[in-house]
Amino acid sequence: MRAIGGIWRWRHNPLRRGTDLVEAWVALSALLLILLVAPVVGSLIGAVAQDSLQQAVREQRQARHEITATVVRKAAASPLQADPEAASGRETRSRVVADWTAPDGTGRHGTVLAALKTPHRGDHFEIWTDAHGTLVARPLDSATATTHAVLAGFGAALLTAGAVEGGRRLIVWRMVRRRYARWDQAWDRAGPDWGRTGTGS
Repeated sequence: MRAIGGIWRWRHNPLRRGTDLVEAWVALSALLLILLVAPVVGSLIGAVAQDSLQQAVREQRQARHEITATVVRKAAASPLQADPEAASGRETRSRVVADWTAPDGTGRHGTVLAALKTPHRGDHFEIWTDAHGTLVARPLDSATATTHAVLAGFGAALLTAGAVEGGRRLIVWRMVRRRYARWDQAWDRAGPDWGRTGTGS
């Protein structure tokens, strides 16, 4: 609104400099770009991210399998850990040696994190593997993918708005520098005789 007011105020003002009007138009243009272009850029980036992430969700659901593993024994070092992939970081995990059967039918054996507070031999728990039984992270869920896409779009809109505002400030800064340089030149021409009695006589 200040940009519009600035243009209106300087339209017929006798003290108006050319740079004053240019500065007001630059401010108005930046405002319009922020209000119109930044949301469009954010929406486009968000939509692209959503498509890509939802495709990843579908691929991971096809390639990753949740299977049941059986505890053989506690691992040598068994610190309690929080699973970073878990919805709640408070979920207790224990390191155990376990057996499981891969989706392709082969038997597998290894050290894994189990969602058990006090694991005992024969306890069952769920793990995620690929088709050959190799441990993998749980697949990305659709809601998390959508959240990431929204954040990507919002971030893109903010970056666009920041870039526009940065450009506006750079243009205004250069205009002010030129204005000050012209003032210095005018002062250099008038300064030596400024205020002296009988100047020009």
